[in-house]
Amino acid sequence: MRPNRNSRSATISWILAAILAVSGGCGYHVVGRTNTLPSGAHTIAIPAFVNRTATYRIEQILTQAVVREFIARTSYRVVPEPDGADLLLHGEVTNIASGAVLFDPTTGRATTVLVTVNLRIALQDPAGKIFYQNNNFVFREPYEISVDIPSFFQEEGPALDRMSRDFAAQLISDVLENF
Repeated sequence: MRPNRNSRSATISWILAAILAVSGGCGYHVVGRTNTLPSGAHTIAIPAFVNRTATYRIEQILTQAVVREFIARTSYRVVPEPDGADLLLHGEVTNIASGAVLFDPTTGRATTVLVTVNLRIALQDPAGKIFYQNNNFVFREPYEISVDIPSFFQEEGPALDRMSRDFAAQLISDVLENF
C-alpha cells in the first residue's frame, strides 16, 4: 500500500522541523549581535592608523571613523594611547583604489565608482595575545557620484566621510564577531 500525499507531507514537515531543531545550536547567530572580546576588557586604545598609501590623511579619516563606531556600538572607553588600555587596535592602510564602474549613457561621465581599501588590522591585549588579526582586510563599496561638474569637486569630503563610516561599521562587526 502506498502512503498518501498527506502522510508524505507530514513526514517531510517533521523531518524538516527536526533538522531545524538540531541545527539551532550549531553556532549561527545574527550579525552584529555578538561580542567575542574578553569580558574583563573596558578600555581600548586606537592610535592613528599607519598610512602606506599616497592618499593624504586617509589614515586619520579611517581612524576617526573607527573610534566613533566603537563608541557608538560598544561600552568600551576608547583612548588614543596604549598606556593602561585593556586592548589595543593597530591599523595600517596598505592600499586604496577607486575606479569608475557605471557611466551616464548620455555624457559618458562616471556616475558610480568602486572604492577599495586594504588594511592590516590587529587587536591584542598588552601581553600580546591576539584576539583579531587580518593582514588583508578588504573593504569594497560602490558610491554614486554627481555628473554635475561644480558639485563633483565638492563631493570628495562627504564621499570620504560616507566611505569611512561604512568601512568602520564593517570593521567593527568583524572585530567584535571575530570573523
